[in-house]
Amino acid sequence: MLLFYAIEDRSPWFTLCFSAACVLGSAYGFLQGAWPFGLVEAIWALVAIRKFSRRRQSSATSG
Repeated sequence: MLLFYAIEDRSPWFTLCFSAACVLGSAYGFLQGAWPFGLVEAIWALVAIRKFSRRRQSSATSG
C-alpha cells in the first residue's frame, strides 16, 4: 500500500493498485475485528478510486 501511494503520481494505474491495497487492508481490518481501521481503509479505497477515475478522464482528454 505504501509503495503504491509513494509512486501513484507516475501513472493512474498505481492509484488503482493503491485502491486495491486499501480494499485488502479494509477486509483484513474487518476480519480481525478492528472495524474502525476497516472503515477508514474502505474510505481511502473510495477516495483512491475516485482519484483514479478523474486522472483517467483527464489523461484521455489531454492526449
